[in-house]
Amino acid sequence: MPEPTLQVRINHMTHELPQGASLADAIAQADIRPPFAAAVNLQFVPRAQYALYLLQNDDQIELISPITGG
Repeated sequence: MPEPTLQVRINHMTHELPQGASLADAIAQADIRPPFAAAVNLQFVPRAQYALYLLQNDDQIELISPITGG
């Protein structure tokens, strides 16, 4: 029997993760380099909570890098 999965959107791209995946797992799959901020369903998640924040099917994840310049 296949393992249950969930689908999330990371920066508007669909990703499939195993059930019980955390925000840290999603970030690893997105392959983004720090610095960045993370939000799930428009709610900011502190970096210390990434591994503890369990994702749900259809969560919308935004990984936002700062923009520099003038």
